[in-house]
Amino acid sequence: MANKTFYIPALIGVLFLLSSVTAQEKPVTDICLGCICEAISGCNQTAICSGGVCGLFRITWAYWADAGKLTLGNDSIERELDYSNCVNDPYCAANTIQNYMTRFGQDCNDDKVIDCYDYAAIHKLGAYGCRGDLPHQYYQVLDTCLKYHQSGNHLDVRSDAK
Repeated sequence: MANKTFYIPALIGVLFLLSSVTAQEKPVTDICLGCICEAISGCNQTAICSGGVCGLFRITWAYWADAGKLTLGNDSIERELDYSNCVNDPYCAANTIQNYMTRFGQDCNDDKVIDCYDYAAIHKLGAYGCRGDLPHQYYQVLDTCLKYHQSGNHLDVRSDAK
């Protein structure tokens, strides 16, 4: 995890700076997005599309469609490459996740709270399968990442402190 500590804050910073949506409108925190990215792909920016999934967050076409078919330029005309262009772009992919979780967010683990563990389960298992068991490796990376960042080991891109 130590060798990845630079990448997650950098991704979080990029997502925050590029986002025009206010924090109150986004169900998934920037740290949660970074940890989902780490758990699902290791935040591997070189992997584009493979096996029916694309981008840092390994988003399927159906997931993207359920999230509203976002596009890079907010074009209203549907083009063949809109899916891959969006989900291979960190900003568009993060907004796709935000839309998906706004639509399908739920308490998957019955702990009476909707948090990053629920969003990660929805992301990996789908909106209707999120109560299932997460793959061990995915859960371990997610849990380690969240605990690391919750202990104060993160870059707060919103503060003016250097």
